[in-house]
This record gives sequence, C-alpha cells and structure tokens, in this order.
Amino acid sequence: MAMQSINPSTGQVIREFDVWTPRELEAALSAVATTTPVWQQTDIAERTRLMNAAAAVLRGSADRYAALISEEMGKVIKEARAEIEKCAWACEYYAEHAAGFLADEFIESDAGRSLVAYLPLGTVLAVMPWNFPFWQVFRFAAPGLMAGNTCVLKHASNVPQCALAIEDVFREAGFPAGVFRTLMISASQVAAVIEDPRVHAVTLTGSEPAGRQVAAQAGANLKKTVLELGGSDPFVVLADADLHAAAEVGVVSRYLNGGQSCIAAKRFILVDAIADEYIALFKQSMARLRLGNPMDPDSDVGPMARADLRTELHAQITDSVAAGAVAVTGCQPVSGPGNFYALSILDQVKPGMRAYEEELFGPVAIMLRARDADDAVHIANDSRFGLGASIWTQDSERGERLARRIESGASFVNGLVKSDPRLPFGGIKASGYGRELSRHGIREFVNAKTIWVK
Repeated sequence: MAMQSINPSTGQVIREFDVWTPRELEAALSAVATTTPVWQQTDIAERTRLMNAAAAVLRGSADRYAALISEEMGKVIKEARAEIEKCAWACEYYAEHAAGFLADEFIESDAGRSLVAYLPLGTVLAVMPWNFPFWQVFRFAAPGLMAGNTCVLKHASNVPQCALAIEDVFREAGFPAGVFRTLMISASQVAAVIEDPRVHAVTLTGSEPAGRQVAAQAGANLKKTVLELGGSDPFVVLADADLHAAAEVGVVSRYLNGGQSCIAAKRFILVDAIADEYIALFKQSMARLRLGNPMDPDSDVGPMARADLRTELHAQITDSVAAGAVAVTGCQPVSGPGNFYALSILDQVKPGMRAYEEELFGPVAIMLRARDADDAVHIANDSRFGLGASIWTQDSERGERLARRIESGASFVNGLVKSDPRLPFGGIKASGYGRELSRHGIREFVNAKTIWVK
C-alpha cells in the first residue's frame, strides 16, 4: 500500500511513499515516548530558542516549502508563500508569549500558598487536512511544543511530501528527534494510535464524519480532544453596507485557496434591497481573478486538490440546479488536464437544496436572499455548522450586536474571517469544539493542576 503525491494541475503522480508497517509505527511511538519526559523537563527558555529557530528555518527555505505546497495540493504560489510566513509568525508568537500563558496562577484560598500550574499532558496526536498543509500543523504544534508536549502527526494522505518536510523543519531547527514525528500511516491505523497509552490527547482538523469517529475513539479511551471541523460560513450584507468593499472582500474570502477553506465565506446572505446590486459587483470582482497553473505568480486560483473532490462539488451544484437554483456563472468543471473548476456563482439557493444544507468546499459562491437584518441572522443560524461569520454594515455597533447573535466560534464585522495566532480559533455545533491559537489554544492540552500548600 502506498501514499501517492499527485500534482492536481496535471494529474501526474509525483512520488509514492510506502505506508508504515506496524513495526515502523511502534519504533516511532517508542522514540517519542522516550523523549517525552525529557522534553517536559526542558526549560522554557530552551523551548523558546528552538521555536525561534524553527521560524528561521521556515523563512530560510520559504520558496522551497511554498513550491512543495503548490505542487502537491494546488495552492497558488503567492498564497503558499503567505502560508509559510504565517507559520513562522505562529512560531515566533508562541516563543514570545508561551512563558506568560503558562505562568503559575496564584489564587487566594485557605492555604498559605495555592496556585494553578499549567503542565504538559504528554504526547498529542494531530490528524490534519491537506488544504493548508503547513499552517494547520504549525498552529497546533507551536503551542503544543512550547507547552512541553511532544507531537505526532498523521497528515492527509495526499500531502506526504509536506508532512515529511514539516518534520524536517523541527529537526533542522535543532529539536530533539523524538519531539515531533510524522507518522506515515493510513487512516485505518489511526485508531490504534489513539488507543495507545503513550498518546495522551488528540486534535483533528477535518470533516465532520472524521471528527465524530475520532471523538468517539478518543472518548472511549478517556483522552482529551479538540476538533475543528467543516464550516458553511455566512457572509451577511445589510442594506447600509459599503457594497464595493463587501464585494471585494467577499470574493477574496470565497475564492482564497480555491475555495477550499473551512472559514471561507460560503453562504452570502443578502438583504433584498441590495441583493442584485451586490451580486453584480461580486461578479465584476470575481471576473478579475485568473484561474491557472498554481506555480505561475500571476495565477489567483489554482485547481482543486483532488479529482474526487471536484466530482463531489459538481454533483452538489448539479443537484441544487435541478432543485431550482440558478447558475449565474461557471458551475462547470474546466475541460483538460488537472482538477480545475470554473469560478462560480449559484443564486436563488433555498432550504432543502444541497447547496443550502451542505458545505461546498470549492470555488462556488452561493447567494441567499433575506428580508431584513433579523431574517439574515435567522438564515445564518439555520445551519448545523458554526465556525465563522462575517457581517457587513456601516453601523459598527449594530454589527457587533448582530455578531453576538450569530451562532459561530468567531464573528467578524466588516472584515474577512481569518485565523490569527493572537485570537482563539474554533467552532461550535457541527463545526467542532475546543480552541486553537492564542492563550486559549496553548491551554487546551495542559493539566491545569491545583497546588495547595499550608
């Protein structure tokens, strides 16, 4: 059995990697288990030095890593470079702030001295997706390693080169060999790793079905989990919004990474009074994007990461059109080599259609109409997902009030929903639970231990 790295622009196999045998997996887990207590006792200053070194490695080889991302999953090269820079930022952020985030918290009690100490759990297993193959890993690994945990990675099977390159980053930075390991295993081997007593917690970014399965397996073994799952983020445009700005940002939010982002704007909820004008502006802005070879610096959108993902997306659109949705533009695969899909707008989407009920993970913007702001909030919340939301109005106080009403892990007023090392990131409902990034993220996988001294 082999993992294949396939260029999504051409469909050609780049490299193949053998899936590990049980003996190879055991050797890796044993090495990590040996290193774990040593790393837990490593001084925070030394962890800080190494994490800053990891940032330097990322920046020093940014072009090479970015090209690997573009070749393996189809992200356009300028976005891939930005992804590497964001990883370096996360490393530096936690190198600077981890000591403060993990500092003992003293609490008045009946003791002479009582405090909460934030101590590492042990080894964290990360099951990560392909769409941001470096960033998704570093946003768990930077805080996890700074907290004193060791990390093992089961990456998506279509980005094996990225998975191995990430392990190399930490090795080149000088981290002990057993602190971070990439496990070259199949999905069927994950359950055994979760069950292994040398693994103490699990974090997953991925699909809702995968999240439910991992949560069940981890729960059966009484292990902490953080899940960041799918999203169908609303992008609400009210009558008083700056429509030109909302259209420009909306296009970026929808088509960034080829629309293959959990926090992309997926449901454009437009108040009736401005809906047609907004769609026209959106279409104009979208038309300026260039779909093409991700290695071309002039390309704005690349191919979808896999052929099966394109097939599924087109089925969702075809079924929705058959149910009454209107294809404004695109809504077709691009003929020729590679997994390219036309930049698309789907209007008149209604409840019951697949485009309304499901996440569309590709370059398709769906348009929904609302009577007013209250109806827009109702439509926004009429989803099993709750990851991010964007609200557009020139009344920022009103925007904040509405942001509080939308059921999501994050709401952005007059801005693009994005992840930021300084802010907690995660969802509610079927979008998962727990938080990554910021102070909240580093404290997910620690033992908040009470110490009472008389």
